[in-house]
Amino acid sequence: MHPVHRIMFVCHGNICRSTMAEFVMKDLVKRAGREGGFVIASSATSTEEIGNDTHPGTKAALAAHGVACTRRAAVQLRASDYDAYDMFVGMDAANVRNMRRMLKGDPSHKVCKLLEFAEGVDTDSASDVADPWYTGDFETTYRDVLRGCEALLARLR
Repeated sequence: MHPVHRIMFVCHGNICRSTMAEFVMKDLVKRAGREGGFVIASSATSTEEIGNDTHPGTKAALAAHGVACTRRAAVQLRASDYDAYDMFVGMDAANVRNMRRMLKGDPSHKVCKLLEFAEGVDTDSASDVADPWYTGDFETTYRDVLRGCEALLARLR
């Protein structure tokens, strides 16, 4: 049986926001008993953190909310991913621009922004998930990621 939904979460470095979204979505899907219907991954638009594990602040936020986080290495988004995933979910407007460039466009309209699901607006109007690399506020990022992932999962029911 093939998974129904193949989701790639994307941010700049793949150590904070996209990784957080990957683990949060996996947790939500598991709690809903729908693990067999999803493939969930994350990647970066840059090469700055390739090979690095999840940021300690992300790990701490996930642990504080009981979300499992396994060791992993940051990877970069590739053009070939476009055929392997149904949806590419960016965290901010820069991620969306970079994803479309890296994926050689978006002819099947697979690129979106996480908070568009929670806010009920289009990609261009949706709020950005703030980058805790700069803000230091992993808790606010967690709340936004959770809100977006819950709304995305509800949309995919």
